[in-house]
Amino acid sequence: MTATDGQAPRRARAIADIAVHSALNDGTVICLRTITPDDEQLLRDGIAQLSAESRYLRFFSPVAVLPDAVIERLVDVDGHDHIAWGAICTECEGQPAIGAVHAVRYGDGGRAGEFSVAVVDAFQGQGLARMMTAALLVHCLAEGLSVLDVHMLSENAAAKRLVKSLGAEWTGESAGVAEYRLDVAAGLAALRADTDAPGVQDVLRALEGNSGASN
Repeated sequence: MTATDGQAPRRARAIADIAVHSALNDGTVICLRTITPDDEQLLRDGIAQLSAESRYLRFFSPVAVLPDAVIERLVDVDGHDHIAWGAICTECEGQPAIGAVHAVRYGDGGRAGEFSVAVVDAFQGQGLARMMTAALLVHCLAEGLSVLDVHMLSENAAAKRLVKSLGAEWTGESAGVAEYRLDVAAGLAALRADTDAPGVQDVLRALEGNSGASN
């Protein structure tokens, strides 16, 4: 649905308050919810579980410990200019963070921003990135973010598959970094059509009400 100026804040708050309980393709039980500044330690622990290769693909650096400034930016979430969703393995000991996805509005305050996603290695290939992206895109649309740029290393095949499956368009490549632009509404339409992904459909039902809500 398209939120009017008067409806958007109410809808966005409702989305931010929802925790989505579902399962990955292999049956692992998880919970998706919005990230808050209080999640700094969870996020640090999750990043520490990434392999050096995954850290390199996500942060363009394989360092085991990210600078505090980077962590602070990742948890500087306000639900409007910086929207972020995370996943927790609810059946794992300690209920660790296993993935996160972010959309950060550009400083001009317009309708465009940047998209990023990361999944802990042990949970990759099980549909989690698509589930988190579905939650993020619903939230972005409610907050007036309609276009997301994706900057990824050219060798990041998984990220390319994800954004291409959502209809993102390639906009260029330089110094080993590929650039894509994702239309949020089109990406959501692609996810709604993905009826073979029950986790994605769980997310959409929880955040959009009845599946099939249109924009």
